[in-house]
Amino acid sequence: MTKQQAIQLFEEKKIRSIWDDEQEKWYFSIADVVEVLTESKNPTDYIKKMKKRDPLLAKGWGQIVTPLSLQTMGGKQRVNCASMEGIFRIIQAIPSLKAEPFKLWMAQVASDRIDQLQDPELSIEQAMVDYKRLGYSDNWINQRLKSIEVRKELTDEWKRRGVEEGLQFASLTDIITKAWSGKTTKEYKKFKNLKKENLRDNMTNTELVLNMLAETATTDLSKAQNPESFEENMTVAEKGGNVAKSARVALEKELGHSVVTSLNAKTYINQLNDKSDDQNILEDDNQ
Repeated sequence: MTKQQAIQLFEEKKIRSIWDDEQEKWYFSIADVVEVLTESKNPTDYIKKMKKRDPLLAKGWGQIVTPLSLQTMGGKQRVNCASMEGIFRIIQAIPSLKAEPFKLWMAQVASDRIDQLQDPELSIEQAMVDYKRLGYSDNWINQRLKSIEVRKELTDEWKRRGVEEGLQFASLTDIITKAWSGKTTKEYKKFKNLKKENLRDNMTNTELVLNMLAETATTDLSKAQNPESFEENMTVAEKGGNVAKSARVALEKELGHSVVTSLNAKTYINQLNDKSDDQNILEDDNQ
């Protein structure tokens, strides 16, 4: 079972879900998941028994559950929901044949991740396979893999400067993105109609190149200027983003249109495929 198949099973069974814009996470109705995987006529009662069987699950229940407003037979009501991580934890406690494919898939994902940590080259190979399967062009894949290398160099530099992973990394990334594109990461994702999807996976070749230029410039400037505080790193990040902004403005002046596009991966790949089909038709006509 792939991740897409796992999520698709939820969608086919019409499990109620809601997107949290702030957390950038999907949340699913726990009762709906339990009902689907156990075929229980009383999922609430099943959940109580499940928690009794699994004391650790019961102990951490408060961290797993998030009450959210969902549609019910009686209208909008607060319903116990959980993120995908929480749902997977709950699935582990369900002794059901229907839950077994999820458990096997989770075990395979964990095994693959351990292998990739021991041999990073496997991550690159897997990324190439995944992008190819999704329909990305070879040129785009090469650009994307290069962008991963550029990003790694930048985050390594931030670590050397004492920048903390998590919130500070995200803040500096927002500054860089806003400087060159005119949008924060969240605004950019909304512009492209994205939710959980990775922003870089939904950039065109031009957007990827400009983003790489911004991050490379930030890395080089950081090495040259040796920022010591987070505030100084913020200044360097803006300078790096502005380098790419200058390139974007110059290119857009020549093109006559913006290169920051609302295209996402689905529409972008369809356009690439259409161009490929048109090229094949031209080649057939010339034969």
